[in-house]
Amino acid sequence: MLIRNQHIDENCILGIWEITESKEELLALYPKNLQLKAAKHITKMKSEKRIIEWLSVRLMLFLLLNEEKMVYHKLDGKPYLMDNSYNISISHTNKYAAILLHRSKKVGIDIEEISERVHKVASKFISESEFIDESQKSIHRLLHWSAKETLFKLMDVNEIDFKQHLHLDKFIPAEQGIITASETKTNEKKRFNIFYEVYPTYVLTWSIQ
Repeated sequence: MLIRNQHIDENCILGIWEITESKEELLALYPKNLQLKAAKHITKMKSEKRIIEWLSVRLMLFLLLNEEKMVYHKLDGKPYLMDNSYNISISHTNKYAAILLHRSKKVGIDIEEISERVHKVASKFISESEFIDESQKSIHRLLHWSAKETLFKLMDVNEIDFKQHLHLDKFIPAEQGIITASETKTNEKKRFNIFYEVYPTYVLTWSIQ
């Protein structure tokens, strides 16, 4: 179910899909002219989870733009549209999928379900110099992970170490806000603004270069 269809500005669109449907229900939501094509494509996939993700993302993309777009992937896995009409970033979890589109600028988006699993890997992506509010440790750590995922998608660079190359300035998590960040992987040493939103079941981060 499409739960968000927002035009950030005249060139940028953000969409979120809550994944509640089966593959049969998702296929039934496709326009008739795309239904057969989608059904044929998913026969090549073995994982039910992957099928549902694929159908959700392509259906959401159609609803956001009101036309069919072909999504391909670069060697590093980052998506792009065949006709280059928009730059695109995609993220999905077990229950949600998110898309960010922009006509001319590079974009990055990430959506993460709230859980305690982030604590097991926090030392791998948060440096000692980065601040974590102990009173809301789970959300703060998850926002760190999500924000750095967004930066990774935004940067057209390989072999990025989240802990060594991506750095978030100090912030206190609220329901929504902006995280300022920087990277030390490239010679440009770029800085970024990352928008974040916290919901009862997930966090969302996104950025436009």
